[in-house]
Amino acid sequence: MDRIPILRMGRLLLVPIQVDMHDQLAMALQDDLTERIVKDRAYGVLIDISALDIVDSFIGKMISNTAAMAKVLDARTVVVGMQPAVAITLVELGLSLQGVRTALNVEMGMKLLQQSAG
Repeated sequence: MDRIPILRMGRLLLVPIQVDMHDQLAMALQDDLTERIVKDRAYGVLIDISALDIVDSFIGKMISNTAAMAKVLDARTVVVGMQPAVAITLVELGLSLQGVRTALNVEMGMKLLQQSAG
């Protein structure tokens, strides 16, 4: 089965989602990411969705749930690179992504995470 890479940058984890997510891949990512937060003692998770043109309700909920799990593990989550169509879809679906901060790009997301750590 394919896996989404999780890259470590100090105590931050970068998750570049470059493929369309299906339910099984999303669940595997959630498991892998929570394990890595604990293993690497990460204080922040940056999820890059710039390659996604479509986010359905399941993927939106998975991102929100993953952020909630990260928070319980004392890590903050920032989602970056959201396309306008994705933002519109999430709002139309009524998904607020509670607990998830957003930024336009990776650089801005990293700054948000570093500010929350300091």
